[in-house]
Amino acid sequence: MKKVAIQGIKGSFHDIAAHQFFANEEIELICCETFEELFDTMKKDSSLLAMMAIENTIAGSLLHNYELLRASNLTIVGEHKLHIEHSLLCLPDEDINDIREINSHPVALMQCRDFLKQFRYCKIVEADDTAGAAEAISRLGLKGHAAICSKFAAPIYHMKVLREAIEDNKHNFTRFLCLCDPWNADAIRRTRQINKSSIVFSVPHEKGELSHVLSVLSFYDINMTKIQSLPIIGHEWEYLFYVDITFADYSRYRQCIEAIRPLTRQISILGEYESDPH
Repeated sequence: MKKVAIQGIKGSFHDIAAHQFFANEEIELICCETFEELFDTMKKDSSLLAMMAIENTIAGSLLHNYELLRASNLTIVGEHKLHIEHSLLCLPDEDINDIREINSHPVALMQCRDFLKQFRYCKIVEADDTAGAAEAISRLGLKGHAAICSKFAAPIYHMKVLREAIEDNKHNFTRFLCLCDPWNADAIRRTRQINKSSIVFSVPHEKGELSHVLSVLSFYDINMTKIQSLPIIGHEWEYLFYVDITFADYSRYRQCIEAIRPLTRQISILGEYESDPH
């Protein structure tokens, strides 16, 4: 059985992403309160896998997670794009007219802003986790409270689904990365086609240096799907560039990496894996 560390608890979107990524496999969740705790847990047990959110189509990139990943010794072995659908949950014996307080993660609350306009009489309270808000309402028997989270949390915490698909934007997706110790990477990749890579590098703080790197990628027919810059602490106006690339020819991709190496500083491959086409 695979053991998979996630940020959050059962019924969370990380839980759903882990089960969908490892479909038809039995997994055991290792639930962590924070992403820092997730990486600490992985450091203590090299046999663990992890699912970690890295970006959302509405909220954007989780910048701190890029830094946590780079600082760790973990490698990316897969990705999963999850359609985010929010629901409103309450205690089984209550109804929509009983609700006086709504709890959820601030990002989920933001993504359901239009839906929440009909609850002007309700107190909106931020929580650390979407599924965690449902768990607390159930455990404490909080009457008049509702949680915004996935509908899959309802049976886990004996809650009732009042409304489904309450998110404002129906094209709401979160991209998750599957991480593991490099020594275990081949076992995860064995049944998957490697056609994507995530790399990080910096370039000399001189005119045109980044464009030189991008020109080499183009020459080798490498498709750049994402670029994210983060400042290098202690080095004013210098940046790390996190780049996702896809390719059809693995050997040509490796030639490209060697070609751009002299143009960059501290280049690292964060992972090579199969792209999720969704």
